[in-house]
Amino acid sequence: MIYIPAKTFLHLSFRFKNPQKTARLARILTLWSELSYMKKSILSALLLLVLSAVSAQQFYEHTPAADKWVKKQFRKLSKNQRIAQLMIIRAHSNLGADHVKEVTDLIKQYNVGGLCFFQGGPVRQANLTNFYQSIAKTPLMIAIDGEWGLGMRLDSVINFPRQLMMGAVPDARLIYKFGLAVGEQCKRIGIHVNYAPDIDINNNPMNPVINDRSFGEDKFKVALYGVQYMKGMQDVGVMACAKHFPGHGDVSVDSHYDLPVINKSREALDQLELYPFRELIKAGVGSMMIAHLAIPSIDTTANLPTSLSQKNVTDLLRNELGYQGISFTDALEMQGVAKFFPKGEASVQSLIAGNDMLCLPGDIPGSIAKVREAIKEGKLNWDDINARVKKVLLAKYHLGLHKKQVIDTTNIAADLNIKTEEIKKMLAADALTLLRKTNEKLLPLRAGKVAFVGVGIDKASQFATRIQQQFNADLFFFSNKDGNDKAADILQKLSAYDAVVVGFHNYNRRPANQFGISKNSLDLLNQLQKNNSITFVFGNPYAVQYICNAGNLVVCYEDDIITQDAAADLLSGKISPKGKLPVTVCDGFRFGDGIVYNNMLPLATPESVGLISDSLNKIESIAKAAIDSGATPGMVVLVAKNGKLVYHKSFGYVNTDRKVAMSNDMVFDLASVTKISATTIAVMKLYEEGKIDLTKTLGDYLPWTRGTDKAPLQLRDILLHQAGLNPFIPFYREVIDTATGQPLPQYFVQSPTPQYTHRVAENLYLRNDWHDTMFARILKSKLTVQGKYVYSDNDFIFLGKIVEAVSGLSLDAYVRKTFYEPLSMTSTGFKPRETMALSALVPTEVEAHFRRQQIYGDVHDEGAAMFGGIAGHAGLFSSAYDLAKLYQLLLNGGELNGIRLLQKSTIDLFTAYSSNISRRGLGFDKPEKDNATRKEPYPSLRASASTFGHTGFTGTCVWVDPDSQLVYIFLSSRVNPTRNDNKLGRMNVRPNIQEAIYGAIMK
Repeated sequence: MIYIPAKTFLHLSFRFKNPQKTARLARILTLWSELSYMKKSILSALLLLVLSAVSAQQFYEHTPAADKWVKKQFRKLSKNQRIAQLMIIRAHSNLGADHVKEVTDLIKQYNVGGLCFFQGGPVRQANLTNFYQSIAKTPLMIAIDGEWGLGMRLDSVINFPRQLMMGAVPDARLIYKFGLAVGEQCKRIGIHVNYAPDIDINNNPMNPVINDRSFGEDKFKVALYGVQYMKGMQDVGVMACAKHFPGHGDVSVDSHYDLPVINKSREALDQLELYPFRELIKAGVGSMMIAHLAIPSIDTTANLPTSLSQKNVTDLLRNELGYQGISFTDALEMQGVAKFFPKGEASVQSLIAGNDMLCLPGDIPGSIAKVREAIKEGKLNWDDINARVKKVLLAKYHLGLHKKQVIDTTNIAADLNIKTEEIKKMLAADALTLLRKTNEKLLPLRAGKVAFVGVGIDKASQFATRIQQQFNADLFFFSNKDGNDKAADILQKLSAYDAVVVGFHNYNRRPANQFGISKNSLDLLNQLQKNNSITFVFGNPYAVQYICNAGNLVVCYEDDIITQDAAADLLSGKISPKGKLPVTVCDGFRFGDGIVYNNMLPLATPESVGLISDSLNKIESIAKAAIDSGATPGMVVLVAKNGKLVYHKSFGYVNTDRKVAMSNDMVFDLASVTKISATTIAVMKLYEEGKIDLTKTLGDYLPWTRGTDKAPLQLRDILLHQAGLNPFIPFYREVIDTATGQPLPQYFVQSPTPQYTHRVAENLYLRNDWHDTMFARILKSKLTVQGKYVYSDNDFIFLGKIVEAVSGLSLDAYVRKTFYEPLSMTSTGFKPRETMALSALVPTEVEAHFRRQQIYGDVHDEGAAMFGGIAGHAGLFSSAYDLAKLYQLLLNGGELNGIRLLQKSTIDLFTAYSSNISRRGLGFDKPEKDNATRKEPYPSLRASASTFGHTGFTGTCVWVDPDSQLVYIFLSSRVNPTRNDNKLGRMNVRPNIQEAIYGAIMK
């Protein structure tokens, strides 16, 4: 039995949106201390059960109209038809009249709950759907198993990529667009439920059934991308279905043919497989599909699949995880269940286990008879069956089935394909993953005489044709039927070429039998891995395991025309690699690998730009001393000179547990570096466009400030921190219990609702209207002395709102559109949990005074967090490399790699000293004017007067020195585990590293 402490008991009350329920819990709490331990334990368990039943899912809301319709439909059904309402039967549009008659008879006689369409054509399926709906007494729920869109089932509909390719893309927003497009496809053809996304974590490379259907092996990425796919579909009213619960990724047997066994502890399942399911439940997934697996740590019953296990469906999914939406079984015709339970018996056991809908139960009359027999025997009861039927009918109502739905077949194929090509192109371009590059001349290709070798094909692919056209390449082909003599001939001829492009094509998706690749093909592939060759792998990335010796290698994930065109664009330099490997394929290429450097900031040796490598190596000793002393768990240091990246290294660990080593690509909370990397550059752009006048006031741009003493404050003074604004308002203190530090339930809930959308931290969402109160507090705060330098967060909170008022976009949307997207800054942005996996993010403080948890992917600054993660003074996250691109653009006078975003005159104005009373520029921080004589120079002794940048509270900084043509970026999380002891500052880690960089400049 679980015991819940009093403070947790109160915290759980946030789940209740009803004030009466909250008040009732508060009254209960006053009696808590008088109860015995045993009574507390019993009440704790009951409370968890009640809370788990709280659901805000869009498909199960009880309204008077919905309940009336459900009641009316339920009354139409005979007892047999009520049972049949819980069944989904197979339907095709390509199997002819006999199949149509079989489906028709089942609908007319038993009024089954729904159909799952498989292969066929769009017009035929639409016509059949219209017909089947017209003969159904109660509207049919139409489902499809369309993980990568309807193209996997319907002819003349273009396929989307499989999920493993999507797992390589850097930005989850693209996965949302994909989900939206799939949802629109479903709506157009009358589909209500798509059995997707697959949120299995594929941690077994030999998995014969999931494999490239998964987003990858990282639980955070699988969860995030699954949520975005789900949201895209459900935002257009199509029910998503998370599968295959409790996790089908770590199997070596295909459940279509036998029952896989997973011998993992419950603790291991909790840590890995169950994580994505928990996240999708929190996000409001409409339905869940239960897998056919044997997992002894859940249920020790021999040969009992999880789909038929009460311990799995009712105890784990319903009671422990709190999921109350519809649960579908996986297809009951699969041998993973049918081998041990005949059709009708499988249906009975599925319902006993706690499932709502039976997918493809096979023998409908036999299943109904078996269910009725089980009711007579007391194994099931009518009340339970009726409740499930009403749940299904309620979902049907919210899926629009209370209204007649007739599908218009005019232009239906064109409509289904309307977004496919565009999204496929984006996915293909963003997924391309450069795993290794030892020859700079090969990507982009800048060689003389070029050959193309297509392994696995016997004629020109689109990729081969493009290379022939663009580089006048000679083409060679080697199919899986060819022998060693042909391979030897090709190798001999290749000695005359400067560069060899290898296309690895046409192998199987599944890992069995080496993906169907012949031994001769693999031998040739390995012999082709020379310094003057670059290999493009078109298909399942696990096949890379056979060429881990490659010196120049790109993974492309799919083998279609669009992906091959993207690969050709990459080879010619039209696009840059952005993808990261979603799975580990061998020791040399692991999850998260992928080189994303590009022409915007090319690599160079220190000596080539006038720096001494040995001197730069002093950075490592400074970093190691800081980490060893506990100043920060780890850090990333980047140095660019003369527009070239010459130093980019990571040190230490991501967190204090020292489990994950820091990497160059980790994404940090930038803290106050947000002020210049988002708000200031936005103001600069709007100033340049004549939309902002620095001599105007807050009142000119923000009407809601008029009538207060804030309205007359001039923008120029605000940028210089000398407008007299209060430096900092601890907003959080007003919404916590001052005695315990607990967030107060009148301001927060644990799960988002339309009234509580602002995420502050995990399980903590702030009331929407509290933003008005926060701005009221700023407006009422006392001014300090105007014309005096007082560094203030409130300055930039106002500036962020001005950007929004003038541009018509939110601050995050404006800077993303105007700066980050043109510069391919894929890791830079606000609210990173919505766009990237947690495994890419560096956690900050284990905060004890407000949010009472490890802050991980949410902004560290309490005020910015209460503003929903987007504010002018804090909230931006980024990797060092992406941030360096922005500052190289500023150093270059507003242009980078042919992309101009600002004018040099604007940059010069904002980055110059602009105050007689401080060191500040307009928005930017600068060196102290008397650095030469100061005891503690800032930011370092040798930073020139032209230097501009900023530091951040979490342990970050960026400094740009035009005189030395230097960009210096330091990212750490010095507030982890606590902000209380700023050793990083006391040890002068950031300035010492900056001085080491200046010391490396050749005299």
